[in-house]
Amino acid sequence: MKTPRLLFAGTNSGCGKTTVTCAVLQALVNRGLRVGAFKCGPDYIDPMFHSQIIGAKSGNLDLFFFSENTLRYLLAKNAQDCHVSIIEGVMGYYDGMGLTSTKASSYEVAKATDSPVVLIVDGKGVSLSVIATIKGFLTLFPDHHICGVILNRSTASTYQALRQTIEEHFGGRVKPLGFLPAMDACSLESRHLGLVTAAEVDDLREKMQALARQAEKTLDIDGLLALSEMAPPLAYVPVSVPQQTEQIRIAVARDRAFCFYYEDSLELLHEMGAALLPFSPLEDPCLPENIHGLYLGGGYPELYARQLSENTAMRRALRQALQRGLPCIAECGGFMYLTEEIAGFPMVGYLPGNSFDTGKLSRFGYVTLTAREDNMLAHAGESIPAHEFHHWDTTDNGDTFTAEKITGRQWDCVVANSHLYAGFPHFHFYANPNFATNFYRACEKEKKRHD
Repeated sequence: MKTPRLLFAGTNSGCGKTTVTCAVLQALVNRGLRVGAFKCGPDYIDPMFHSQIIGAKSGNLDLFFFSENTLRYLLAKNAQDCHVSIIEGVMGYYDGMGLTSTKASSYEVAKATDSPVVLIVDGKGVSLSVIATIKGFLTLFPDHHICGVILNRSTASTYQALRQTIEEHFGGRVKPLGFLPAMDACSLESRHLGLVTAAEVDDLREKMQALARQAEKTLDIDGLLALSEMAPPLAYVPVSVPQQTEQIRIAVARDRAFCFYYEDSLELLHEMGAALLPFSPLEDPCLPENIHGLYLGGGYPELYARQLSENTAMRRALRQALQRGLPCIAECGGFMYLTEEIAGFPMVGYLPGNSFDTGKLSRFGYVTLTAREDNMLAHAGESIPAHEFHHWDTTDNGDTFTAEKITGRQWDCVVANSHLYAGFPHFHFYANPNFATNFYRACEKEKKRHD
């Protein structure tokens, strides 16, 4: 399948990958092109910015979660009918799991998808040293896929001088594709889990348009499009979606407090036959009517603890629904919401324990979840790749699953039973579609129980 695409890789975190990606996405949309957007790794927040710009979902491409075939399938599926797709890298280009591995890195995604790579280099405070940086990335691995370079936070005079040097030094193997100057007015605020979410940026549209205008002036957009056309067709075997006989209704918490979802994961449930009904634990007094399942995603409930607590009608409705046995997935922030308190504010109270701020990342990174006993999502011994990324913790994290890092470190986690998964680990249904099937079947049972 012909899929024009580029992967924007960074030399390191903080070099400007998201800024450059958003600038290019908005410029392409302004040209009237149909654009696909993707993020390497398990990040939730950057795809929100992508989606706000392109007006469609942004997918995650993660080689810890997916096989190479599944990753290529999701890329092709979501890039269908797009003129071009932009894949934003994660961390530094070669940075993978652990300090000395490329596993699940942007580089591994580039190899698996055979995508041309544009290296984003922070141009602030450097000149000729940029050449050494580029050379290092080209020589570490021979199959680097790097075809172009963009300087971020550079000046016009510096870029003009370095452009010719880049062309001469690398003999055309790496094409200089422009620069972006420092644009403080377009900077995006950060917090403990990364950038603030797109919905929290009041002037996001203005910032993105300013970036796009600058991109048209100082980036070689035509050159980027030409480079994307060099990507070879994607080869993959379609991933079959298990079709279910019953149509079900799943309520999905979606507001400022609960917004961390993998869109492909939700879409898998939809393709199986589920109607996904958004609701707001912040604003709504009750759950959607006639639901057979519930999904409480991650997010920032700690920032809205008072408002969540004051919505006593919703807290009561959720507690009663769960006490009746409504099938529910509650990941990270959703899990915290089901406990007794967040920072002293009363929550749903369906689960024992309180949620508190640790002041640092807790149990951060990729894990493999293995069920210790049968539950709604899995039989004992079954596993799924997952990810933890949180500063907050609870006094009772459950023990239905064991989480294990590649270092061998293990811990018990997750409160789960025949109708519940509640814990800090996030997972993606495409990492093990059997988990989606089991959740769907639990919802089918709930529907039949009330028919």
